Amino acid sequence: MTPRAADRARYDRATAHLDAPVAIVDLEAFDANADDLVRRAAGKPVRVASKSVRCRALLERVLARPGFAGLMSFTLAESLWLARAGFDDVLLAYPSADRASFAELTSDPKLAAAVTVMIDDPAQLDLVDRARERDDLEVRVCLELDTSLQLLGGRVRVGARRSPLRTPAQLADLARSVVRRPGFRLVGLMAYEGHVAGVGDAVAGRPVRSRAIRLMQAAARRELAARRGEVVRAVRAVAGDLEFVNGGGTGSVQHTAAEAAVTEVAAGSGLYVPRLFDNYTSFSGRPAALFAQPVVRRPGVGVVTVLGGGYPASGAPGADRLPVPYLPEGLRYDPQEGAGEVQTPLLGSPADDLLIGDKVWFRHAKAGELCERFDELQLVEGDRVTATVPTYRGEGRTFL
Repeated sequence: MTPRAADRARYDRATAHLDAPVAIVDLEAFDANADDLVRRAAGKPVRVASKSVRCRALLERVLARPGFAGLMSFTLAESLWLARAGFDDVLLAYPSADRASFAELTSDPKLAAAVTVMIDDPAQLDLVDRARERDDLEVRVCLELDTSLQLLGGRVRVGARRSPLRTPAQLADLARSVVRRPGFRLVGLMAYEGHVAGVGDAVAGRPVRSRAIRLMQAAARRELAARRGEVVRAVRAVAGDLEFVNGGGTGSVQHTAAEAAVTEVAAGSGLYVPRLFDNYTSFSGRPAALFAQPVVRRPGVGVVTVLGGGYPASGAPGADRLPVPYLPEGLRYDPQEGAGEVQTPLLGSPADDLLIGDKVWFRHAKAGELCERFDELQLVEGDRVTATVPTYRGEGRTFL
């Protein structure tokens, strides 16, 4: 029996009492992935990206492990909810225009002490001030640095379009705006190099593309390491010492942690290891989060149909944004139908061994987005479900 076949047998036994659709997290794999992130961080704390987990119980589990400290959230409303739930270090990774949440943040000393907001423009400070409830509470602020690699005088750009701030002078100017403005305190700097951390460099069947990605990423790491160090020095010259300088992501943890200017790294997807994180030379993880759909039809030889399963991930549309049939091994989509909202035909010889009601296990393309489809996660240890925990959605929280 192959390791994947053994996993399928375990998952089927563990969930035999549950009807599909069902989502699980294999805790042994989850914990092993957490250990690997800490190993790659080489002594620097790992801040957990909540959008890649979206389950409070699992956020609490990983933060209880040595080597992890703090959360990186994705909306201000989520940040406040997590802070009220007892998480005391929440860095909002994106600017917000949520006036009601800013009013809540500036009305409660506990929230103001726990949550750090992200800015890359003085106008974002204006939004806070217009919503401010109390003048005596300081809002914690983090600046975001653009990490993109720009070539040929900026005519070629590689990387996400995030912050407009690239140079030490630009970051220092914004730092002055924060320092001089009553009611705000500059505490950190963030730079997320998604073109390194979130792009696999070993694309199956694409050796030339993979080589090009590795060359790009090596150049991007060199350029960013030098520029990030200069930016940190420039900001500290204005604001004094910072509480943190955050960088990285699951795919670049060990590279980013090696930079002297970086004090902590961020990661989240590496806990679940979705399919988009299969194509890296720098690390390998164990798939920990899966979902199962039931076989509901057998249209013919070499074909079964499962209920639903069309859960595409965000990003540029493409086949890599679809979940992948994982267990049993050897199933594939019908190219004429793909992954459907209500039904999904699957082709391949393993279909002939599947009966009506059997489970087919899938891996989502991304990590936390799976939790937007399920109210609960079944936590599996060995061949047993040892706990059932709510996702954000299961707690009635859908923040985007």
